[in-house]
Amino acid sequence: MSRNSDKPSGARRNYREQTEGEKRSAPRRGESGHSRSGRDGDPQRDGHFRSDRKGPQHRPAKAEGYDKPYVREAQSPKAPREQVPASYMNPDEPVRLNKALALAGICSRRAADELIAQGAVGINGKVVTTPGVKVVLSKDVVTVNGVTVNLNTSRQTFTYVIVNKPVRVVTTVKDPQGRTTILDILPSEMKNARLFPVGRLDFFSEGLLLLTDDGELTYRLTHPKWHLPKVYRVRIRGTVPDSALKTMRSGMTLAEGEELAPVKVNVLREENGVTTLELHLMQGINRQIRRMCRDLNLTILSLKRFRHGPLDLGNLDKGKARYLDVTEIGMLRRATGLE
Repeated sequence: MSRNSDKPSGARRNYREQTEGEKRSAPRRGESGHSRSGRDGDPQRDGHFRSDRKGPQHRPAKAEGYDKPYVREAQSPKAPREQVPASYMNPDEPVRLNKALALAGICSRRAADELIAQGAVGINGKVVTTPGVKVVLSKDVVTVNGVTVNLNTSRQTFTYVIVNKPVRVVTTVKDPQGRTTILDILPSEMKNARLFPVGRLDFFSEGLLLLTDDGELTYRLTHPKWHLPKVYRVRIRGTVPDSALKTMRSGMTLAEGEELAPVKVNVLREENGVTTLELHLMQGINRQIRRMCRDLNLTILSLKRFRHGPLDLGNLDKGKARYLDVTEIGMLRRATGLE
């Protein structure tokens, strides 16, 4: 029996055959909207921790195929940066205010909703606080904090950047504590665009992070309906018990009560008192991996994201950034239903 599976191969086959009908009829996990943050961590809560609260509850497995290791495809040389045409709205038809701000490259839809709720957005000289209000791009004047927003629909391009985030960097545009932000480590030519991060990696996590001024794509990448799988490598102190692997693969309930879908997890190596796991996540639960390990009494030494949907970190050095090529952007847009 392999450490990458909690059942013999014959048992796994029989189990899949018996539950195939049930899985087809069961509601998909991850669509109930537990969290729409699309992030694995909160930069305000760092470090490794354990809990004395009630441990995880086990539930029957709801998905199959968790015994096949993820193999990253060979990377071809990246093409020079090319800009991609933006999505357009008819300038004479009403569009939701948050979407108009996203299309203008001001912020993501979710961030726009927060600005509206704070009373920072105005339409034709009047402050609005209703998220569902609509504007006509060709007629209405929209302001954010008193500054007029350019709703010009002739804007032709968006910028897409992939970063290999180091530890001790926060994935925010500004940090009141004065810590290094993800924008601080970008090359100067990338700072001219109004980029914002898609989701988050916490202060002590590292790896793949996407930044863009494409508000519509950001909205879809962080919305529960479009959650794309994220692949992480996690180094754990000591040996990971088979019971812990089984719990992750079967689905568990966190100490705070949040229910998790089954997680695809493989043991990559065990050496020098350290176990390296590869986890595939579909949900956007806040600090999911760290909280899972906390409840399973596992101590995390390092946590790194290698893949987000069709995007792969490849050979990008730590702390470096590059523009996505046309092929990568096309794959992202198709994966989120934009093409």
